[in-house]
Amino acid sequence: MNAKLPNTPKAWVDPDDAPELDETFFRNATPLIDDRPASPAPHAKAVRRGHPVGSTQDAVKVPTTIRLSPEVSAAFRATGQGWQTRIDAALKDWLKDQSPA
Repeated sequence: MNAKLPNTPKAWVDPDDAPELDETFFRNATPLIDDRPASPAPHAKAVRRGHPVGSTQDAVKVPTTIRLSPEVSAAFRATGQGWQTRIDAALKDWLKDQSPA
């Protein structure tokens, strides 16, 4: 405070009645970054990332590159998401037709 100013106001006191943040508050708090949790909560279910694991019959798929005619590619892509899986199913059906009886 400056001694030359006789009528200086008193220190400001926050008038709100917010509760004091204690140990329990911080123990249960979830840190946020851009309104999203910074790390998963210990009780949250883990999110698996990457390629999904298939069923037991097609658990292992082999990545490959094939060249398709534009008509075939356009027709399967027009059916929406999962078009590669539908190509796989079509090829499996073709293999069943080709196998000896």
